[in-house]
Amino acid sequence: MKILKKDTGIHTLFEDNNNFIDFCPSRGGIITNWVFCDHEILYFDQKRFLDKSKSIRGGIPILFPICGNLENKSLFGDNFWDLTQHGFARDQGWNYGFNQFKNSLCLTLSDNEVTRKYYPYFFELKIEITLKIQKLIFNIEIFNKSNTTMPVNFGLHPYFNISDFNNVKFINYPKCCLNQKYNNLVKTENLLKNSFKGIDLLMYSSGKTSFIDYGFKRKITLTNPSPFDITVVWSDPPRKMLCMEPWTSPRNSLENGFRKIEIMPNSSQKLNTSFSVENL
Repeated sequence: MKILKKDTGIHTLFEDNNNFIDFCPSRGGIITNWVFCDHEILYFDQKRFLDKSKSIRGGIPILFPICGNLENKSLFGDNFWDLTQHGFARDQGWNYGFNQFKNSLCLTLSDNEVTRKYYPYFFELKIEITLKIQKLIFNIEIFNKSNTTMPVNFGLHPYFNISDFNNVKFINYPKCCLNQKYNNLVKTENLLKNSFKGIDLLMYSSGKTSFIDYGFKRKITLTNPSPFDITVVWSDPPRKMLCMEPWTSPRNSLENGFRKIEIMPNSSQKLNTSFSVENL
């Protein structure tokens, strides 16, 4: 396995011609493509990606230090910039390397002059991504290098290609969920059936959530053990894609404190998650 550099800024972690991932360090460390057995697993809007005035739609964006938005955008006072939707990590340039002993891609983001205008902490975020046959594994470690406790909310935002909304069936989900559009509790099954209309739901998983795409004849499974066990499902029709996202905490958690992760000074928080594909 090796990393192939490209002039476009998108590089490749390459197993063979039929199994690889593309990633872009300069655009938030985002994974833009995952090819498994010559099938593109991820949805990616290339035209929108090239327009840097717009947010990226597709791939696997990294959400830090918040997921979603904050009701009180001036969380740290008037001297700091407002934290916008999903935080600043997806807009930063990341460093990367290749761990030849583990055959893994290593992405790192450290605080800098820009991040400290949003977020008054010294930190380092390390993500080790391992490409296995049928699986993409993320091992995350967030270091607090400050002398004060650092609040954190972390998430990934993968977009999965689907054949059609009518061909998709979810499994391994709780009975109730939060409809994030209206902030009310609803029956999960009823909301998932409306994915073709556009949904935004948050649920507390058992550590594993899957959906079957009968058109593509495959099953996608998210494994996200605690404290990474919140799963957000989002759709944006007519785009033929579904997002199945692992989060540590709901939106606005840095303000209301619910499930907020607090990392002690000179300590770290480890998280892990994986996405797997099973052909049917």
